[in-house]
Amino acid sequence: MVTAGVMGIALAVCAAGLARGESHAQPDTGDGIIRSHGYSFFGDLKYPADFPHFDYVNPDAPKGGEISLSAPGTFDSMNPYSRKGRAGRYSWMIYESLLGEMPATSGGLPADTYGESYGLLAERLEYDEGKTWVIFHMRPEARFSDGTPVTAHDVVFSHNLFLEQGLPSYATAVKKRILSAEALDDHTVKFTFATGISRRSLIDQVGGTPVFPRAWYEKTGARLDEPRLDAAPGSGPYVMQSAEVNRRIVYKRNPEYWGKDLPINKGRHNFDRIRIEYFADDSAGFEAFKAGEYTFRPEGDSKKWATGYDFPARTRGDVILEELPDGTPPTPTGIVFNLGKDVLKDRNVRKAIALAFNFEWTNASLQYGLFAQRHSFTQGSPLEAKGAPEGAELELLRGLGDLVPEDMLTEPALLAHTSNPDRLTDRRNLRAAMKMLDAAGWAVGDDGIRRNAAGQKLSLDFPVNSSGSATLEAVVTNFAQNLEAMGIDIKVEKVDPSQFTLRSRDRDYDLIFDSYSAFLGTGTGLIQMYGTSEVENNVFNPAGLASPLVDKLIDVSLNATTREDQDVALMALDRALRHEFFMIPVWYNPTSWVAYWNMYEHPAELPPYALGVLDFWWWNADKAAALKASGALR
Repeated sequence: MVTAGVMGIALAVCAAGLARGESHAQPDTGDGIIRSHGYSFFGDLKYPADFPHFDYVNPDAPKGGEISLSAPGTFDSMNPYSRKGRAGRYSWMIYESLLGEMPATSGGLPADTYGESYGLLAERLEYDEGKTWVIFHMRPEARFSDGTPVTAHDVVFSHNLFLEQGLPSYATAVKKRILSAEALDDHTVKFTFATGISRRSLIDQVGGTPVFPRAWYEKTGARLDEPRLDAAPGSGPYVMQSAEVNRRIVYKRNPEYWGKDLPINKGRHNFDRIRIEYFADDSAGFEAFKAGEYTFRPEGDSKKWATGYDFPARTRGDVILEELPDGTPPTPTGIVFNLGKDVLKDRNVRKAIALAFNFEWTNASLQYGLFAQRHSFTQGSPLEAKGAPEGAELELLRGLGDLVPEDMLTEPALLAHTSNPDRLTDRRNLRAAMKMLDAAGWAVGDDGIRRNAAGQKLSLDFPVNSSGSATLEAVVTNFAQNLEAMGIDIKVEKVDPSQFTLRSRDRDYDLIFDSYSAFLGTGTGLIQMYGTSEVENNVFNPAGLASPLVDKLIDVSLNATTREDQDVALMALDRALRHEFFMIPVWYNPTSWVAYWNMYEHPAELPPYALGVLDFWWWNADKAAALKASGALR
């Protein structure tokens, strides 16, 4: 698995706004230099320099209390930036960056617009029109939690640390694009960028990199690429209070947090403590929630949501269930093919295997009809490819020549197949799949198992995380049953979380239930997620996708100079990713399901791009006291 912190670094800010109201331009004062309190690639910002707070927060939200959540499995490290070990949940959130990062409980990115960031450790920045360099002017008052100042020297040190000891795919990509980082003085840092490349994800890349204390690393000899339980001091609003391996992690709000009065922090970071409780699996975690051992639960299991919350605390109103709006495209989750395995290199074999998944039956029989079927990598957004390409998208694809398969030019964007909802095995799909496998050279032997001309079995290995939900295990088991009916030798292995993490990172599987990232805009994170150049040892690309067409469309999007051209390229990218067929798309939920003990509150109108539980929700002291007085909570 990939930690949130690593993912944030890899993807940087891979998005641009789709819907905007009034915007505030980043001014050029006449000398060709743009000076601003924030950054967006296209030069417009929603919030002016003197904004009092983000629109969606409650600036008067009370501070105090505790929120507690669960985590499955185990952890053995509080370093979220190493490929080794299993990092503790939210271990990335104690660090800040020049322009902030999202998702986070600290950061300068608002949740009501995409592709914009505002000064956090930096109070302002300046850069030339060609974006060949950027200078950040840092806030002198910024401090790490140990009281030492955050300086430009720490920024340069952190940048170089990621290059020397960070993920290889990240370091390789960044070295090609960022030529130098230098501290001009204690609170001014300059980055110089390579020429002849896209200007995308340069300023926001360096602006979004976490900043670590150089003195602490030099004193302790700690490495970024090694797991450890002692966390380096961060500059964020929370610090690690305690970490008991495989049991719990507690973060506490730093009462001396240097940035608590900044406009970007008004109404945010409201809980005194954030507690994470670890459980062996989701079933144990759910029972603990019912008993009040932790108090906030995002729910992803449809069976639990439909039937599991019929318990006394819920009946009394002590536990609240809400379906909250979610304006982001759903995460592209599904059954991922390992394209590095010879048996899966044939697209028709992959399509035949996919026909064993019956979404309609699964949704009706195992998920209470609560989900919709996902088709797109940017489902429900204006970037979703629909129908056959036309207009500017068709012109773009035609201009790419032989890179584009003919059927992509004339046929509708690939949709997930349909199945009979009344029975697990759709005989029509099964017959079609078996014909495809026959044609691909995988014939059924006397023992009912498919083999190729060399006598090799069509065997697939599918590891499943033992800490996952029982519903997911049932989905995989039923999928495997249909594969067996097709003559495929399928082995579903239930493995412990640590082994699952290791196998995921080493790409030691044929099939795996995993995810990519949706996109609303472009950025070089798309290269790391979907690109060929970073495919080896890339934890962000579980399929090992390597497609010249995908590479080219990412490149076109990165070099687009208008939002319109960017969006055309990204719509074509969605079409191409679906055509490559490296994942069996499964389901998605258009809303967010949450359950919580009745002592938390949130703004009446939530922003579209973040639920914000650890960011801008708050604790109601009177409600908490009532729960304790009634005996509902200890």
